[in-house]
Amino acid sequence: MNKALHAFVYIFLVLACAGLWFEMQLNAKRKLLTDRNRLQEDYIVKIARTVEKDDAPKDVEMKIEKDVSPVEAKLVDMPDMENVLEEYKPYLETANLETFNWDNMADRAQLRNVYVLDEEGKPIMDGDRPLMSGQGTEDEILNRLFEASGKQQSRLNTTRAELGKLRGILEETVEELNKLKPVARQDKVTIVERNEKISKLESEKSDLENQVVKKNNQIDELNGEITSLRDEVQTAKDEAAAKAEELEKSEERVKQLTKMLQEQLHQTGTNSGKGTISNVPVGDKGKIIHVDNDNMFAIVALSDTAMKQLKGNDMNGPIPLLEFGVKRDGKFVGRIRLRQEVPGKNYVVCDVLANWEQDKLRPDDVVFAD
Repeated sequence: MNKALHAFVYIFLVLACAGLWFEMQLNAKRKLLTDRNRLQEDYIVKIARTVEKDDAPKDVEMKIEKDVSPVEAKLVDMPDMENVLEEYKPYLETANLETFNWDNMADRAQLRNVYVLDEEGKPIMDGDRPLMSGQGTEDEILNRLFEASGKQQSRLNTTRAELGKLRGILEETVEELNKLKPVARQDKVTIVERNEKISKLESEKSDLENQVVKKNNQIDELNGEITSLRDEVQTAKDEAAAKAEELEKSEERVKQLTKMLQEQLHQTGTNSGKGTISNVPVGDKGKIIHVDNDNMFAIVALSDTAMKQLKGNDMNGPIPLLEFGVKRDGKFVGRIRLRQEVPGKNYVVCDVLANWEQDKLRPDDVVFAD
């Protein structure tokens, strides 16, 4: 009996040791499974944050109008326009949409709940197996994530397709732009050349305008000079007319004196005697105002002093037949003899003495006593 008891005890010890060993192994596996589940749960939460919950609103409109009218040498106020984004889906550009956020106690608890539980918290059986899909289970929340991921993938594929269309539109626009650029460059070269010509013409125009201004100023100055000259000419004409009138009067007077002299020369006994005065003080006495070198007589205008010296202070005496010298610029040119007084004037008709003639007498020659 003791032997059997000892054997039983040994067998029990062996089984206990085996059980302890299996317990230690299970605890290690349990810790591994717990860590694995926690890691998967954390990554599911992280992945969920990258998945958008719903689509963006699709009622967004976008319009980019392109001028499709031909490029011609004329102005177009209302060109034909075309919306290049007519078939484009602008809602695809919506950013920062709401994503899943399961980093809370309720959602994390659902991620850990594998089975559908009844009111008592026991798994609901599906035949001989627990029910694993339904409300409140991990399967439900992961299915939402899966469906949202599928929709997001569909939007991504749609976006790729739209990018391809936009690339086509961009290629068409770039091709059209590349065709227009050489024409635009040529037009720009033409514009630059024309601007240079315009600038040159404007410079020439400015120079011509300056020349016109200068010419106008010169014309104004010349017109002023012409006006001044016309005034001077008119003044000269007036003066000439006055001089001519005066000369005409002088000539008329000379003619009268000449006639009077000739009449008196032909009268016998005229002034045959001499005046009482035989000489006068030396000095200038007057000047010749008219001379006739052919008939050898001159008319002399004497000063008032000379007349008093010749006729006396009371001016009642006759003119004496005295001889006076004639000079011009200080040089002696001849002699004259007083003959006949002109009544009412300081004029005296004189004979020109031919023997003393050094030069022909002229008006304004000075008469002097020596």
